[in-house]
Amino acid sequence: MKKIITLPGDGIGPEIMDAALSVLDVASEGQFEYEIAEHAIGGHGIDSQGHPFPEATREACLTADAILLGAIGGPKWEQSEVTPEMGLLQMRKVLGLFSNLRPIQLNETLIDRSPLKPEIVSGTDMMIVRELTGGLYFGEPKWEKEDEALDTTQYSRSEIERIIHLAFKQAQNRRNHLTSVDKANVLSTSRLWRRIVNEIAPQYPDVHVDHLYIDAASMKLVTHPKDFDVVVTANLFGDILSDEASVITGSLGMMPSASMNEQGLGLYEPIHGSAPDIAGKNLANPMSMIYSITMMLRTSFEEFELADKIEAACEAVMARNIMTKDMGGTETTESFTQAVITELRK
Repeated sequence: MKKIITLPGDGIGPEIMDAALSVLDVASEGQFEYEIAEHAIGGHGIDSQGHPFPEATREACLTADAILLGAIGGPKWEQSEVTPEMGLLQMRKVLGLFSNLRPIQLNETLIDRSPLKPEIVSGTDMMIVRELTGGLYFGEPKWEKEDEALDTTQYSRSEIERIIHLAFKQAQNRRNHLTSVDKANVLSTSRLWRRIVNEIAPQYPDVHVDHLYIDAASMKLVTHPKDFDVVVTANLFGDILSDEASVITGSLGMMPSASMNEQGLGLYEPIHGSAPDIAGKNLANPMSMIYSITMMLRTSFEEFELADKIEAACEAVMARNIMTKDMGGTETTESFTQAVITELRK
């Protein structure tokens, strides 16, 4: 029996979590045994327990086989002394979630929704590997005064080595091409990063390695996205590149991600935010959460057939133009989810 901790969070998080779990429930019947335990995080954690990453949530996550996160944040907590985002950063540190994996794959059904021309974006299929617990977001010292502020970016050899090894292994399971993105012409941390990539590369002779500066990578991402297979980069650069890449697929509502620690524990979540403007309106696209679940099934539990089964049902539904508003359709969260469930029961 697998223990899955669910953290629905804020905004549309609870809606898409409920939808995705109902799909998993139907698809997994007699095939995969699991138990769900729900806990508070983010703004909901602040409101219910006074902290965005409550102690009960922390203890539950430390005993989990996998974690599902909906979304966090919203205008209500923007001026709080402790924000929902602080809870997310704390969770990453406590659980040692040092790597973020974002698959960027174009669904051909949505090709007309992409801001890029079809001939440019068609066939896009990449994995962005972002270092998650080091770099500028966590560097010390860090302070802010009225007319001056300071942020520090710092990386150790061990932090870089573990994310680079993970990225090489991802490339070996894909098309054997790794692109490392840095700013080695300016930043000392980037020069260390590039040096370590080149030191490790001979251990993976089947993988072709190239390097790009972050500015060049940003341009190439929207001009030749099909050229990328696996991209590995530091925390800040990965945050920017992965959001840029997700938009070219046509809808943020389709994009999952995974954050992993060295012991193999995975936290799976959509890449989009809490979308407070549509929260509670039955308009959210649950696909990002459904894909987060199929990513969990493959990565944490090796339930490949079950993941394929769920995705095939979703693809069949979307192929019939049954889609939510963000995908160009008219379906609600509930009606789209029910269509997927009906497909699974055929």
